[in-house]
Amino acid sequence: MPEYPALDLPDNPRLTHNITHFARALRKAGLPIGPGRVIDAIRAVQAAGFTSKDDFYYTLRACFVNRPEHRAVFGQIFRLYWRDPRYMEHMMSMMLPAIRGVQEERAAQSAEKRAAEALLDGIEPEMPASKGDGDSEETLIEIDASATTSAEERLRTLDFEQMSTAEIAQAKRMLARLQLPVKPLKSRRGMASLQGHRLDARRTLRAAMRRGGELRRVHLQKPRPRWPNLVVLCDISGSMSQYSRMVLHFLHAVANEKGAGWARVHAFTFGTRLTNITRHLATRDVDAALAAAGQEAQDWEGGTRIGECLHAFNRDWSRRVMGQGAVVLLITDGLDRGDAQALDKEMERLHLSARRLIWLNPLLRWEGFAPRATGIRAMLPHVDAFRAGHSIATLEELAEAISRPDDMGDKARLMAMLEG
Repeated sequence: MPEYPALDLPDNPRLTHNITHFARALRKAGLPIGPGRVIDAIRAVQAAGFTSKDDFYYTLRACFVNRPEHRAVFGQIFRLYWRDPRYMEHMMSMMLPAIRGVQEERAAQSAEKRAAEALLDGIEPEMPASKGDGDSEETLIEIDASATTSAEERLRTLDFEQMSTAEIAQAKRMLARLQLPVKPLKSRRGMASLQGHRLDARRTLRAAMRRGGELRRVHLQKPRPRWPNLVVLCDISGSMSQYSRMVLHFLHAVANEKGAGWARVHAFTFGTRLTNITRHLATRDVDAALAAAGQEAQDWEGGTRIGECLHAFNRDWSRRVMGQGAVVLLITDGLDRGDAQALDKEMERLHLSARRLIWLNPLLRWEGFAPRATGIRAMLPHVDAFRAGHSIATLEELAEAISRPDDMGDKARLMAMLEG
């Protein structure tokens, strides 16, 4: 255990108290912060000074953040606690029921609801009092909640980015129960069957030879069923981080579900480089599996090079994992600034190697989504289905549609927009 000498603090250490409370909020939001880091942060601020907001921000972040996925939570809590003079009003509004006129007319940003939940620390927001005259008659509004949906039903349609810490934990439990069944494929190999439609010449002749060549029965066979591989290419760049984590929780459950219908589940992450995390998904404990995958993939919340990563997959992994009619799930927002022609070429090659190529894009959660980005326009023609992937409900719809070869999702509508 490291030993820390006595701190030289002023008689009224308000900044020290504020840093301690700030660290407590970060710990409640999920960051692994102990007393040692708090002392290091106080000493770092004492050494760096408190003259620049940027210096103060990066000093605290260097002390409290050691994983890329914690940057968004830290940034939101820092903004609410240190920078926004109305942070308590913003937090209260985010925790109030979503009744028009009470909640702010905007959705919570990435990790903002979790930041508000951590800073409030159990404080229950009160409904604002009416501004009317005290002598006026009050209007009593009764709401019949008997027909309202349950909390779990509401959570099904909630955007992953807008979930609080408790909601994320509950959503992960729901994702662990989901299945992704697929219909078996008919192979050329046959198996014995009394109702078969093909002659099993080998078994028929062997049976006849055992009886001196007398043919008493014609043996039949039917095609032996086989299951395809599932190949997942998951974008872990900054704009896709939270969605990718939830999808990987879902894929871990699929990979470890016995009898789910898939021969094997191969998973790859990509941001600025391609990483194979298949062996990590085989770990039974989901937290240990994703922690190992996070250590393996060093480009979490980084940039995006979709074309280069697809080229690496097509060159190094396609022949190994794409045989025998594999189904490919591509999870990305398609926002790539690379060479559009190279991306178009790699998507075409990937499509030709797959039995089905299904693209999950969380940007489809917006009603006004249109394929205007260069990367999306290059990728869209080469997929078999284009579906949303921002909530539990969209993943349930994927499970229902993955075995339907005629399912295209929103591809037909968006292709009409491209051609129009």
